[in-house]
Amino acid sequence: MTIEVTDTSGQAALTQDNDLSKTAETRQVIERMVEALNDHKIAGMAAFFEKSFRWMGNAGCGTKSGLQAFQENWQRPFQAAFTDKVAIDEARIFEGEWGACFGAQHAVHSGEFMGIAPTGKKVEIRYMDFWKVVDGKIADNWVMVDFPHVMRQLGVDPFSGHGWEKYDEGREEAPRPDHNK
Repeated sequence: MTIEVTDTSGQAALTQDNDLSKTAETRQVIERMVEALNDHKIAGMAAFFEKSFRWMGNAGCGTKSGLQAFQENWQRPFQAAFTDKVAIDEARIFEGEWGACFGAQHAVHSGEFMGIAPTGKKVEIRYMDFWKVVDGKIADNWVMVDFPHVMRQLGVDPFSGHGWEKYDEGREEAPRPDHNK
């Protein structure tokens, strides 16, 4: 079943032709892939990802074009920086050709990360993933990994005290736009 949406604003363009009959297949592909990632497998990832898939991360994570770039420029550096990793997806959602999750990994900082020498500290690494599955393989993966949160746990403030937590903690009053006074 394909949902037809008429949208002239450009909103949600990637999901306009989402085939809902693919939900079970999408779920199976993603759940098997997550199992393999949690087993720290690198070599077997071709079973889950198209060879030319796109991995699009936030600043600090980078963008990987293709399976080899994902393995060489994400999986290996991540595994070198963090060991004893346990990932728990707190929620997963599947609809048609799309899947999403958020959760946290708990790991030991045992290798260089963002210029920070290994500390041996146990850290929480929060993340969100959004996947597009085509013909039984992941074609696109949008990722948000909370590297600033990890850095703060390792004693580095990437915002040099300018993070908006200062408003939450009452250390400063949040600015207001002139038109909303």
